[in-house]
Amino acid sequence: MSATLSMLRSAPRTAVRSYSSSFQPQRKVTILGAAGGIGQPLSLLMKLNPLVSSLSLYDIAGTPGVAADVSHVNTLAQVSGFAGEEQLGKALEGSDLVIIPAGVPRKPGMTRDDLFNINAGIVKSLSAAIAKFCPNALVNMISNPVNSTVPIAAEVFKKAGMFDEKKLFGVTTLDVVRAKTFYAGKANVEASEVDVPVVGGHAGITILPLFSQVTLKSKTLSDEEIKALTKRTQDGGTEVVEAKAGKGSATLSMAYAGAIFADACLKGLNGVPDVVECSFVQSSVTELPFFASKVRLGKNGVEEVLGLGPLSDHENQGLQSLIPELKASIEKGIKFAKES
Repeated sequence: MSATLSMLRSAPRTAVRSYSSSFQPQRKVTILGAAGGIGQPLSLLMKLNPLVSSLSLYDIAGTPGVAADVSHVNTLAQVSGFAGEEQLGKALEGSDLVIIPAGVPRKPGMTRDDLFNINAGIVKSLSAAIAKFCPNALVNMISNPVNSTVPIAAEVFKKAGMFDEKKLFGVTTLDVVRAKTFYAGKANVEASEVDVPVVGGHAGITILPLFSQVTLKSKTLSDEEIKALTKRTQDGGTEVVEAKAGKGSATLSMAYAGAIFADACLKGLNGVPDVVECSFVQSSVTELPFFASKVRLGKNGVEEVLGLGPLSDHENQGLQSLIPELKASIEKGIKFAKES
């Protein structure tokens, strides 16, 4: 195994468990939006994953070049590139897992809501194709705003008569990755040893890291420092957009986070026990129809949506504050899917 893959697979908590590849199933993973800023590094990272036997890369243009480039990496997965709407069905057929980073990125001054009108239409059309060509696949939604695009996909799947709430995931792993990194830096501990649940949604104040439940808890951090870490986690995307000064958004870290969550989904499909990650899924944890919390993954996707656990006063306040905004984003997605 390459040093790069070793580092990737030793970082997430769910990825450190040993798993024999001797009898592992053949798994096809399709990336929709593979030629984009997130899609290209994500394609490389999925090529490095030994659980992937077939890697299908799709975008409206540019994918044959990305596929040729990635295919030269000496790992197991066989790579195919598809470009244009007429090839979308072929790209999707037989997929076990579909990852969707397609859409336009955030630019300086843009909120995730500003992305809605463009990305909502893209997600709706891609979801319709998934319903037609690989209705049993797990779907990992990266396209923003996730708080709305996941409900859009759910409505499209319902209309097609194939919605399975266990198979649709909003990828919020980057929020977890950031929370771990920022906490570890402040507490002066190893980031790889830190685990922080992040619940709620995937935008601004809807992102709620539960630092009261962190592993390797530091007694030296004050309430004010925890509040500052919460704010930084919520504003992590904006931090990157501003640092790139108009030339991009969080593409590399998002690709890394997407690869971690995809790896967890594949492990679950293959029967690895006790794979738990945070994700934005259909949920009854709160009064909202979708909510991010810890999810146990298995052979059918979601095995169990876990509860929030005990919250600090600060986290309880954050929970109450996020619900109206998250509710509005969910309803906006549902409305778009039903009316457009």
